[in-house]
Amino acid sequence: MKAHHPIAVFDLGKTNSKLFVIDGDGNVVAERRTKPVWREHAGLRVLDDDALFAWMTRELEQAVEAHGVRHVTFSGHGCTFALIGNNTLFHPILDYEQEPPQAVAARIDALIPSFSETFSPRLPLGFNYGRHVLWLADRDPRTLEATDAILAYPQFWSWKFSGKAVSEVSYLGCHSHLWAPIADDFSSLVDGQGWRSKMPEFAAAGALLGTHRVALGNGDAVDVSVHNGVHDSNSALFYYRSLGFDDFTLISTGTWVIIFNQACPLDALDRDRDMLANVTVDHAPAATIRFMGGREYDVASDGWTKSISVAAIEAVITKGSFALPSFAAAGPFPDAEGRFAGPSVSGEERAAVALLYVTLMTDLSLDLIRSENEIVIDGGLVKTDQYAPMLAALRNQTVFTSANPEGSAFGAAALVFRQAGLRPFKNVSEKIRPAEIKGLEDYRREWRRRVEEIHSRSPNTILVKEMRE
Repeated sequence: MKAHHPIAVFDLGKTNSKLFVIDGDGNVVAERRTKPVWREHAGLRVLDDDALFAWMTRELEQAVEAHGVRHVTFSGHGCTFALIGNNTLFHPILDYEQEPPQAVAARIDALIPSFSETFSPRLPLGFNYGRHVLWLADRDPRTLEATDAILAYPQFWSWKFSGKAVSEVSYLGCHSHLWAPIADDFSSLVDGQGWRSKMPEFAAAGALLGTHRVALGNGDAVDVSVHNGVHDSNSALFYYRSLGFDDFTLISTGTWVIIFNQACPLDALDRDRDMLANVTVDHAPAATIRFMGGREYDVASDGWTKSISVAAIEAVITKGSFALPSFAAAGPFPDAEGRFAGPSVSGEERAAVALLYVTLMTDLSLDLIRSENEIVIDGGLVKTDQYAPMLAALRNQTVFTSANPEGSAFGAAALVFRQAGLRPFKNVSEKIRPAEIKGLEDYRREWRRRVEEIHSRSPNTILVKEMRE
């Protein structure tokens, strides 16, 4: 690959999908966005993949014309898969935010491997996408019988553009129940269900798979190299490693706040607090904790999109207004229902309480994942003025934020560049100065007291306590 040939990166989220055109010097020269369409099909919510593919092909054609793009790759959100049969999408792609019926869940959950094997906690909905594969098999056994390949979401798009079906470890190792990180192999669920033959051969994230022909306006056509996709948060982790960060904790923020700390031993992971082992693009287990911080902030703040002043934060601290977990599924308090406590708040003050909540949830998660090294914050919450400075004030650690909030897209590009031995990205991360907010430590102490009371009353905690007694 020549350094001057730009790369088109499709960064595919559940709520928003984006295209970044990144040139050979590591600069974004174009950006486009769309919202995937989810529709009803046979009683299920599924992706309108045709609509998304039409947008992607159209944008790729324009990127080739306008910017000379000759490479395309994909970064995708977790929990999503595609079933390919007879060289076509055999079943529509499921929305991961839907729960199997209770009777079905009882049957399929009995098949799930132990946490000690997969380091995938048992999560609701389709957060373990192996569970949703089981659901489709339970609905109609012929679905899996006719499936030739079970593809993770980024690999579905790599296949759509190249025609080559492959597997990739960072997505399979993303709390799917399908991967055993210590064994570095498929889990007992895959073999127990006879799915190993449906798992295509592995290719590294960023590897060249084939080409996609793009017609030009003048009647000519060019072949665009198609590269294997990657799990989005693992892509961000690779990006910061490629910049020179080594012993660090990554906080990847968006709809989810996903925290990686490879210095944390796997035996410290608590399956009941949404702690798990992800797997890096190079097959290494990575201790992880997560919660839906972006989603929770949107809900708790009532959709606030403006900046939040220090004055508003100090005002709600003085009032003693709190947001308590959880405002979305999953996270360290999976059995709790989000609520406000203390004097009522609205407008900017409600948003301030929501921001304090997400910051304090991040702070607690860092303790649970035993983070004592440098911290790098990436993603959407970087744009929230006080999130990083407040977190820096609460931690006895150096905190960096990236001037580039799109680490997953840049990581996908870095993986393509790696194939050619190139490292064009420069580390422009910024060391964050801790915020000076009156009463923050006392507020944190009281918030911790309240949430630990919630945790002590949760069914999982009570069950574990009874088992130990």
